[in-house]
Amino acid sequence: MSEIITALNAKVGRRSFLKMAAIAGAFGATAGFASEKVTRAATEEEVKNPYPGSKLVKTICNVCSVGCGVVAEVHNGVWVRQEVAQDHPLSLGGHCCKGAGMIDMIRSDVRVKYPMEKVGGQWKRISWEDAYTKIGTQLKAIREKHGPDAAMFLGSAKMSNEQAYYLRKFAAFYGTNNIDHQARLCHSSTVTGVANTFGYGAMTNQLGDIQNSKAVLIMGANPAVAHPVGFQHFLKAKERNNTKLIVVEPRFTKTAAKADMYVRLRSGTDIAFIYGMIHLILKNGWEDKKYLQDRVYGYEDVFKESEKWTPDVVSKVTGVSEEELYQVTKTFASTKPGCLVWTMGWTQHSVGTGNTRVGPILQMILGNMGVEGGGCNILRGHDNVQGASDMGCSSETLPGYYGLAEPAWKHFANVWKVEPEYIKGRFKNAEMMTKNGFTLARWSEGVMKNDAIYNGGTDLKALVVMGCGITSTAQLQEVKKGLDNIELLVITDPFINDAAILTDRKDNLFILPVATQFETSGSVTATGRNVQWRSKVVEPQYECKTDHDIMFEFAKRLGFYDEYTKALGDGKGKFEWPEDATREIARGIRSIGMGGHTPERLKKHQENWHMFEEVSIAGMGPMKGEYYGLPWPCWNETHSGSPILYNVNKPVSDGGMGFRLNWGVEKDGVTLLAGEGSAPKGSAITKGHGPLTLEMLEKAGATFSEEEKAIVAGKNFATDLSGILIKKGLALGLTPYGNGKARAKAWNFPDQIPLHREPIHSPSQEMIKAYPTYPDKKDHFRVDTKYISAQTRQDYTKEFPLIMITGRLVTHSGAGAETRASKYLSKLNPEMFVDIHPNTALNLGIRNGEMVWVYGVEGTRIHVKAKFSQTVDEKTIFMPFHYMGKFQGKDLSANYPTGTKPYATGESANTVVGYGYDIMTQIPETKTGLCRIEKA
Repeated sequence: MSEIITALNAKVGRRSFLKMAAIAGAFGATAGFASEKVTRAATEEEVKNPYPGSKLVKTICNVCSVGCGVVAEVHNGVWVRQEVAQDHPLSLGGHCCKGAGMIDMIRSDVRVKYPMEKVGGQWKRISWEDAYTKIGTQLKAIREKHGPDAAMFLGSAKMSNEQAYYLRKFAAFYGTNNIDHQARLCHSSTVTGVANTFGYGAMTNQLGDIQNSKAVLIMGANPAVAHPVGFQHFLKAKERNNTKLIVVEPRFTKTAAKADMYVRLRSGTDIAFIYGMIHLILKNGWEDKKYLQDRVYGYEDVFKESEKWTPDVVSKVTGVSEEELYQVTKTFASTKPGCLVWTMGWTQHSVGTGNTRVGPILQMILGNMGVEGGGCNILRGHDNVQGASDMGCSSETLPGYYGLAEPAWKHFANVWKVEPEYIKGRFKNAEMMTKNGFTLARWSEGVMKNDAIYNGGTDLKALVVMGCGITSTAQLQEVKKGLDNIELLVITDPFINDAAILTDRKDNLFILPVATQFETSGSVTATGRNVQWRSKVVEPQYECKTDHDIMFEFAKRLGFYDEYTKALGDGKGKFEWPEDATREIARGIRSIGMGGHTPERLKKHQENWHMFEEVSIAGMGPMKGEYYGLPWPCWNETHSGSPILYNVNKPVSDGGMGFRLNWGVEKDGVTLLAGEGSAPKGSAITKGHGPLTLEMLEKAGATFSEEEKAIVAGKNFATDLSGILIKKGLALGLTPYGNGKARAKAWNFPDQIPLHREPIHSPSQEMIKAYPTYPDKKDHFRVDTKYISAQTRQDYTKEFPLIMITGRLVTHSGAGAETRASKYLSKLNPEMFVDIHPNTALNLGIRNGEMVWVYGVEGTRIHVKAKFSQTVDEKTIFMPFHYMGKFQGKDLSANYPTGTKPYATGESANTVVGYGYDIMTQIPETKTGLCRIEKA
């Protein structure tokens, strides 16, 4: 069976934490109760008994990346009640207010219930067959007339791993790299920055390990709000070992309220602040010299840059006092182990990849990487945004971060059991097959062509949006133009997608109702790389269909279904979904070590999640020898999983490893191999080595039969589908990807070491002159992108004197399509607002609760309610990014199909977020812009 279901007798009691005070949900289910501890025992009044004949289904919350356990009670095929999973090793019996509302999402009255087409400005109900035929015919005609790059596919961090993988595969078989999803807007700069430092672009430790930390430095993150249940681990760390919680943020957040130290800095100056810390660390001799010598390349260049960042210079740039800088640095450097935490406050900048490199460099200087209680705990956003990223649902890579070079395509042709020439033939030519596609951030340029585009001689004609919050990006007025002008717009979603409401188009707009993730099953990956099985709770409601079924139907109409599904089951159309897709992923994604993720193992972990310890996530009893969720890399079916990346204090068989050797063995005569003694415990090679190959393993002492040699000849660990190389390497205690040095200096970046550069829309002309942004960039994900020309176009500071920051509320998620469809959550935060300091507001003649206009630098404006708050300073305002339904003062209610309007609507903050994109990934600069506010 695909689902783990337990039938319960009506007399069996269970303890519930669900009756928490929802508004206090920022601290998990138990934090709303009066107690000195993070958690407490349930009372007798909170014990519930299931209805007679009910069954309980274990599954996973689909809001954020904590990956909380949910227990759904199903009676006669109806989800009738929801409970927390009290014994879940990640969520520890907690739910936030969003998680507690999962049952409401299934039964929301405003779900999309049947397929619709907009004809002559009116919504018309159509059959699935009509929808498949009309859309399929147009997608095929567009491909034949304009080429495969005339289409763009936007995937979802709300899909399972199997569905996200098959969407990336769908785009490949259609013949384009124009595919992307929400990670572009939240952590694309993390993936690129961290991967180019350590080798993997993911959270290095896991949530429970935060309880081992003695100091936690949080910058660009507000986990008490964004990851409420996960925040238990931070609070437990304070209980467990008096951990020092340090928050450095432009706003005084709910997380800051729990901190031992809070420092306010100007948004967009994080790199300058970290360099100030490095300057003081070196001045006081607090660095880990041996760690740097043995395991890090290029740190000398970072040290040289830090010389100029004296405390007085840092203070001038960041607004942080010299004393505050010293206290933060001394506390974090002298209290070990220490972990670093960030989210979108670091990533959504034009220097986002600089931020996500300078933080890891700081941790390496202190020797905090690869140790319990240390690391870079990068908290992902959506429930499966890590998984969708791993599945290659992005325009610059194939699944597993293999890239787009021809050898990567050959590898996946083998995985997909088709000829490489077949895949090549699906693309316009070899150049387009290896070229990055458009991104979610700037796909509209492919339609409007405000900047030059490089899309194989065609503009975009079709956009297929599958569960993607398209209004989450900057310059929403440009997104609207793209939606208005593209020939074909197809949206698949359980709830009305804001793309369908923002556009004024009259025709050729389709909305297809999709099953939620509780109406299908598959695997999802939490922020700590734990892969969990999410079981189906109920059958798809109304006329909804699953994402994979929709993809299969379109593949049939486009003529590639047989090839598309050849790697599933018997290769002739008979297969078990999602299990066979899980096996295909495990067979093909060797690069990040997903070979051990069989559906059988994942289901066993779900069934026995009570057998894992909460801090180490180590298995107990029958699960001993494995870590919960088999966090990748999980090299093969006998591997334990890896809870802490780059930990050489453990053998490879128990999750140990060095840094990934991913850039050759030397650079300019300097070795990139790890030093002597920097190998995982028990390794046959006690220093650095290359990735596993036949030749390398034979030199290390492995023996191969002639048959095995023939199978693995010319392969490495990442392309050997047999798994022989990995098996032989593990037997010798060798990490499959090698053992190299991490890179403080990345020669493939415009800034080889991170440099402070002012935001595109900086509040200081003086700072722009001293720290200008990058030169303009040609053909950046198929479109020219402005940097210095946008920054120096004019002086915006007099007309737009306030710094604008966007962010999250505890009651909503992402673009808000799901949470605003909940009556319960919408009542808690029913309207859009702007946080403004009372002094700033009163000087503008604005009273608390009055309506105001917020104006952006590109002439756009939004109509919102002013909310007095001293969480921001007098130069800064804050707005949540979860709302839609109004646009520049216009109510868009008439655009909603009957019965689909969410319970909360409002202006989108992104309407007034201006031009500005990361130099490496095009993540939009939404965390520091300029605006002005006027009384409405």
